[in-house]
Amino acid sequence: MRMILVGPPGAGKGTQATRIVERLQIPHISSGDMLREAERDGTALGKQAAPYMTKGGFVPADIVIGMVLERIAQPDAAKGFLLDGFPRRLVAAEALDRALATAGTEIDLVLVVDVPDELLTNRVVGRRWDPETKTTYHLATKPPPPDIVHRLVHRDDDRPEAVATRLADYHAITSLIIPYYEARGIVKRVDGEGTPDAVARRIKALMPES
Repeated sequence: MRMILVGPPGAGKGTQATRIVERLQIPHISSGDMLREAERDGTALGKQAAPYMTKGGFVPADIVIGMVLERIAQPDAAKGFLLDGFPRRLVAAEALDRALATAGTEIDLVLVVDVPDELLTNRVVGRRWDPETKTTYHLATKPPPPDIVHRLVHRDDDRPEAVATRLADYHAITSLIIPYYEARGIVKRVDGEGTPDAVARRIKALMPES
């Protein structure tokens, strides 16, 4: 199963990605993690991406696609992979398809997690991050232990104004890849409201086992 996971910020993609890859025994390829690792390791593509990452801008699609192709050529991706965080633009989706076709493969499924904006905002704004344990808490749904509250960080990306900007970008830019993949008949949508277990059950009911 070669799939892409799509959804707005706060939709719970990371949580569901972990469950999907464990069940299907395929690697979770996060574009953000992949870029950071390549920059840290000083790979050729990582060096190309570094100036864009330093400025906080989009890394050109051809660089990310090069990293994706390198990653999916590894043995653990022989049965498939879950691509998370890329593509985020229509031109990148088209370029990815061309590159995969050249490599003799293609995307089988695009899973879209749908959650209303109001709920997403509440989910994200309530997050707090522990820099010591790298754990993310939520003031309402996963309260932190009282003795560590003083060290928790409310990250800039989780503040209301940043969330509003990220949601606007998702609707104006990233969501445009959905009809592109719908035209190929490979999109499945899942209701992302409710507990992670409930969402996971919905996803499992939508997906084949391999």
